[in-house]
Amino acid sequence: MLAETICSAVSAAGLGIAAVTAYRKRFLTATRIAAYSLVPVGLVLTGVVEWVAGIAFKPSVWLGFGVLGLSWLLFMTTRAIERRSGTTRAERKAARAAGRNEAVAPAASAPSLGAGAGASATAGPAAASQPQPQPQAQSKKKQGAAAPGDDFSDIEAILKKHGI
Repeated sequence: MLAETICSAVSAAGLGIAAVTAYRKRFLTATRIAAYSLVPVGLVLTGVVEWVAGIAFKPSVWLGFGVLGLSWLLFMTTRAIERRSGTTRAERKAARAAGRNEAVAPAASAPSLGAGAGASATAGPAAASQPQPQPQAQSKKKQGAAAPGDDFSDIEAILKKHGI
């Protein structure tokens, strides 16, 4: 009963402030203040205030909030323990990134760009270390220059094509 009286007084005061604001030719603000001041009376008339007052003064309700808090604490504790044991954050982040990166084959060290650069560029270091059926001078020159530049050979070809 006390809560209903307080809500009614707050609403009456709010409507008074809205009237003063409207007198000062601030109609939009006065309308907004009037809307806010009618909320407590609406809550009283719908029974929400009585329901909240009934909940707030029951010990069983506070016991329920305590059980919910304990449940939340147990969830957070198990999550913290799970994070500390096993993998590190960097390992989890790398695993997530590997799962998202669809352009890289599971055993590849670089994205597969297709057959644009030839067999030695797509096969990786294993093909670069095997002897190729080319003359000795050219194969040594290509092996020495191609090994570090394998990753960028397609990019270089595109840049040269556009004259950059």
